[in-house]
Amino acid sequence: MARQPEFRIERADTAALEVYRALRTEAFVERQGLFDGHDLDDRDDDSRTIVLVARDTAGTVLGGVRLGPVDNGEDLGWWSGGRLVVRHGVRQGIGAALVRAACAHAETAGVLRFEATVQARNERMFTRLGWVSIRPVTVADSPHVLMRWPIGRIAALAKATKSDLGSLLHGLTGVPGFVGDDGVPVPGSDLIAACDAIIPSMVERDPEWAGWCSVLVNLNDLAAMGAEPIGLLDALGARDKSFASRVLSGLRRASVAYGVPVLGGHTQFGVPASLAVTALGRTSNPVPGGGGKPGQRVRLTADLGGGWRPGYTGRQWDSTSTRSTVELRAMLSAVGRARPDAAKDVSMAGLAGTLGMLAEASGCGAVLDVGKVPRPRGATVGDWFTCFPGFAMLTVGNPLDAGPAAGADCGELVTGYGVRLRWPDGEQTRVIEAGVTGLGTS
Repeated sequence: MARQPEFRIERADTAALEVYRALRTEAFVERQGLFDGHDLDDRDDDSRTIVLVARDTAGTVLGGVRLGPVDNGEDLGWWSGGRLVVRHGVRQGIGAALVRAACAHAETAGVLRFEATVQARNERMFTRLGWVSIRPVTVADSPHVLMRWPIGRIAALAKATKSDLGSLLHGLTGVPGFVGDDGVPVPGSDLIAACDAIIPSMVERDPEWAGWCSVLVNLNDLAAMGAEPIGLLDALGARDKSFASRVLSGLRRASVAYGVPVLGGHTQFGVPASLAVTALGRTSNPVPGGGGKPGQRVRLTADLGGGWRPGYTGRQWDSTSTRSTVELRAMLSAVGRARPDAAKDVSMAGLAGTLGMLAEASGCGAVLDVGKVPRPRGATVGDWFTCFPGFAMLTVGNPLDAGPAAGADCGELVTGYGVRLRWPDGEQTRVIEAGVTGLGTS
């Protein structure tokens, strides 16, 4: 019992909300004189605003903070925090704990830009907590500082999935003009080859879905090259026949749905779960991933149907398993029919990370307009920008006609490096500093 925490932080109920607002009145109206009568505003009336409070072991509210979307429009993953208050005379530490809890809550909610206008005298505390000062502002005729919490979700995903490729692959033979592409032209032919492995833990956990995805990811790779699929080869490791049958069931179902045959492969029993598939396609004029140049608009064409795969909320969007063969083939053939200057299908690095790969291969940087990105209902900006979608293609040049998939211009290639997000207020936040893979210009 002696080690029990002196306070806990939780979301405010109705009674706690009343106490929190009373603490604000006492602090900001009566003691500091920042407001006349009350400090309530539109944010307090917004049903999306969240209030976190700190309670002691007796349940007494010791302080609180509010956070939520910046305006009454669509939630674009841009939130602000504010009205941080601690009961007068209570020991230090509660305010900092409330700030940390607000940051954690915002990131869990899929926020990619989180800011607060902080009283100038509190800037030092926020800086110690990791916040970055942006610029001085005035609130209620009092000096404040606009501060931003650095959210590294996009950069962390890109680093974890792609950053080691350059050093690992150095010296291996590639095809000039297609280094780092989703597929590779086979020299001396019109064949395109692509190969992807499924994460072993996913094969073990959800074998049927792993089988489906092994087809999906490889055919999307061919689609990004503008290639017509010919067939598939699979390499499966399984502990026994029963487990292998579940993986192959998903693979077989996807093969039929897409109308692309499995030509052969290899299956081994008595080994840990593993699955890799090679896809073969054909085009005499492959579309490179690095064919863009500064000044060109970037377009996202994505299938917004479906929903989160059960058990993978926020990580894998399933828009393909309920589509017809006609719909699936319309999406697969879109790049080949449109012939854009560059194309990349959104993969493990997520939307922003994949855009960084396209820009890196093109020898430039990129800006992504957050408010213009096609996004399905039910997906936060943070999740959508970092998940693996069923079908999502980034292109530069001619727009795609991809059947059920929706498309929109949502960014541009620029001189420089890395990826920046551009917000409705014109502010830009850098989410990827430089190249994603280290493979360099294609």
